[in-house]
Amino acid sequence: MFDKLLLLSQGGTAYSGPVSEVQPYFDARGFPIPLYMNPAEFIIDFVNTDFARDRSEVDQQLNMVHSPWHKSRLATAPVTELTDEMARNSTNTNVNAETRDDPTATIIAYGIRIAMYMGLAVMMGTVWLRLNPDQANIQSFINAIFFGGAFMSFMAVAYIPAFLEDRALFMKERANGLYGPTSFLVANFVTGIPYLFLIAMLFSIVAYWLSNFRPTAEAFFTWVMWLFLDLIAAESLVVLISSLIPIFVVALAGTAFANGLWMCTGGFLVPPHTLNPFWRYVFHYIDYQSYVFRGMVVNEFGQRTFSGAKSDTAPNGCTCLYNTELADQCLIAGTGVLKNYGYSTGSTSKLVGIMISITFGYRLLGWLVLYLRRN
Repeated sequence: MFDKLLLLSQGGTAYSGPVSEVQPYFDARGFPIPLYMNPAEFIIDFVNTDFARDRSEVDQQLNMVHSPWHKSRLATAPVTELTDEMARNSTNTNVNAETRDDPTATIIAYGIRIAMYMGLAVMMGTVWLRLNPDQANIQSFINAIFFGGAFMSFMAVAYIPAFLEDRALFMKERANGLYGPTSFLVANFVTGIPYLFLIAMLFSIVAYWLSNFRPTAEAFFTWVMWLFLDLIAAESLVVLISSLIPIFVVALAGTAFANGLWMCTGGFLVPPHTLNPFWRYVFHYIDYQSYVFRGMVVNEFGQRTFSGAKSDTAPNGCTCLYNTELADQCLIAGTGVLKNYGYSTGSTSKLVGIMISITFGYRLLGWLVLYLRRN
């Protein structure tokens, strides 16, 4: 089924040319292929010197093939073809440059995702458009925070097809002894970081300011940090599940289920202190989305105040949904909202450390799966 054949032995060419001319070539060298013998077996035995009983005899045979080869018409044909090809390439460097590096894989893995996330940012920013910092919008701010973190995490399922392609290539190259799971996962992690940071930054530039979250540079970049950590953890979860179940539909379903579980136990739908003990102690504390939600809520409400509602029937002419030390000013301190969830300020570094640990745990488990699955 092959059109051409190249035989190498002892660093030299024994034959290179059309398969149809193999037999005439060896006949002319004085080594005819036996009538009822497989030509491939005869040729392999002929050029293989590793298991020869009489090494000197085999070396002499190969010399009788190597020496005449350079003088044969077949030997000059590849040189002529190569020279012509080089001449054609030198006259068309633009085509050469375009085909030297194919960015298709990167575009599929991250380029399309960037466009998808930007569409999501526009949608989020226009749904929660320019929310005023008053008590009527407190829940809307909380809903936007949950949506921004949880849905960005969920959309990491778009990375599954690209990772499965990378994994398939890794399995082949690992079988050839080129590299192991450590090199593969480290490279996968490092190359993804710039794209994930770009996604987090672009999404935040649109969604954060359109929704009118706390308008300071410090608050904005803290939001970007949490979103970046969220994406890294979500992609690490994809790597783990796709390594464990390298079937697209099953990996997609498993990742979607895991994200649904994290959403339910993250602290938004049910505050952590009222969450069922089983779900709280088994899943809440290992739920990376819970730390992202907590970090974003603290970032928004820890240093912000909201206006109460004017009321003619209230004793001080104002009603506040959350009773804080600013109630006499008809204001609500954001810390009052945090107390409702059992959150407090000043724990950002601890939460970041937990997020990094969870991400490392996912990657380590993914490495273990790839290490154990050698075939």
